[in-house]
Amino acid sequence: MSAKMKFKEVNIKNRRASFDYAISDTFTAGIVLTGTEIKSIRQGKASLVDTFCYINDGEVWVKNMYIAEYFYGTYNNHTERRDRKLLLNRKEIRELRKESDGPGFTIVPLRLFINDRGYAKLVIGVARGKKEYDKRQSIKERDDRRELARALMK
Repeated sequence: MSAKMKFKEVNIKNRRASFDYAISDTFTAGIVLTGTEIKSIRQGKASLVDTFCYINDGEVWVKNMYIAEYFYGTYNNHTERRDRKLLLNRKEIRELRKESDGPGFTIVPLRLFINDRGYAKLVIGVARGKKEYDKRQSIKERDDRRELARALMK
C-alpha cells in the first residue's frame, strides 16, 4: 500500500454516549482485529450501540461491539459480537483504571475511525452516568443551539 493511497472516511460514532454520560477524559486506542473485521469496518458496517469497555488482568477489552460479517468472507469469517482487545500503553491503562474505579464511572467507546495509516482506532472515554435532569438540560441546550442557528440563517 502506498503512502499516497487514501482510505474511505470511516467515522462511526456512539451518539447515545454523550447523551447518557458526562465524559471526563478520552483516550485513543488501537484494536486487535482478525482479517475480515477490518474489511467490514472499512465498508462502515460497524456499530457502537450498547458497547462498553472493561479492564481485565491489566488489559483493556471492548465488549459487545458489532462488526458485521464480511460479505465475501468464507469459513474464515469472524463472529459479530466478540470481545476485542484494545491497545494502550501501561501508563494509559493505569490512568484509566484509577479514573474508572470511582463509583458511578465507566469506560465507554465514543468513536471508531480509520487513521491516515489505515489502522482502526477507537476513542474511549471515562464517563459518569447522567441523571434524568441532566439529560433534560442537554436537550434544552441542544434545542437552544438549534434555535440560535436558525435565527442566524435568516
